[in-house]
Amino acid sequence: MTQRTLAPARPAAPVGAVPEAAPAPPRNRRPRTVTPRTLLVAAVAWFLAAVFLLPYLEMVVTALRPARELRDATYLPSTFEWANFIDVWRESHLGDNLRVTLLVSAGSTLLVLLVAIPAAYYTARMKFRGRKLFLLLVLITQMFQPTSLLVGLYREFYQLDMLNSVWTLILCNAAFNLAFAIWILTAYFSSIPEALEEAAMIDGLGRAGALLRITLPLAMPGVVTAMIFTFIAAWNEFVMGLTLSTVPESQPLTVGINSFIGNYTVQWNFLFAGSVIAIVPVVILFALIERKVVSGLTAGSVK
Repeated sequence: MTQRTLAPARPAAPVGAVPEAAPAPPRNRRPRTVTPRTLLVAAVAWFLAAVFLLPYLEMVVTALRPARELRDATYLPSTFEWANFIDVWRESHLGDNLRVTLLVSAGSTLLVLLVAIPAAYYTARMKFRGRKLFLLLVLITQMFQPTSLLVGLYREFYQLDMLNSVWTLILCNAAFNLAFAIWILTAYFSSIPEALEEAAMIDGLGRAGALLRITLPLAMPGVVTAMIFTFIAAWNEFVMGLTLSTVPESQPLTVGINSFIGNYTVQWNFLFAGSVIAIVPVVILFALIERKVVSGLTAGSVK
């Protein structure tokens, strides 16, 4: 008589226990092959990155050169003069210029968003008569260059006794960047389904509540894109700052850096040290929100 060997019985699982999932079968991953095309694309990308980064590297090296070695035909100085950054901060109004630039850039960005968000939302949601004409007029205002309006702006703010004022630069920078913000936000609001707002209003929200709680969070990449472009445009603005601000303490950073260029000599070490200080905040800001900027640039491209 044949004897059967019985396997030990598994203990019963307690009631309500979640059964253990079976281990997933091992996947056969194929080794990733590097094609010549991939190597070529990577080499071209590194070459282009080096081309764009070399001027900035030269700017940093020149900012650290001693004054006696500014005319030497060498790639690197014998010693790095870190005191150049301290001297340029002490011997000029660079601190005041940086404060003015921060106030102007932040104030212009805030004012543009406060005006552009309601205007773009109304244009995207309401099919009113003259909508296309309004967008066309907004586009036409973008075609005007600040340089062509400087004489009129200077005369107007002179009569209002608003020269050498931070508010003057805020108003001018906001006016010249408002059209771009309205256009990009209109495209982004149009890409968001209106049914989401209708569902929110059925649940008791009003039009403003639906905008603030539903539409605006979804449109945040577009808002960030408009914000960063307005901020950078106001940060880099030079012509209006030079014309509407004549006192060194009230001038923006771009005009303050230009003061190191004299009639007969140029303080290259201080000029480049101030330039390094000027680009650091913008680089940090752009690096923090770069993903939202890229997603906002494609706003409204897919329907």
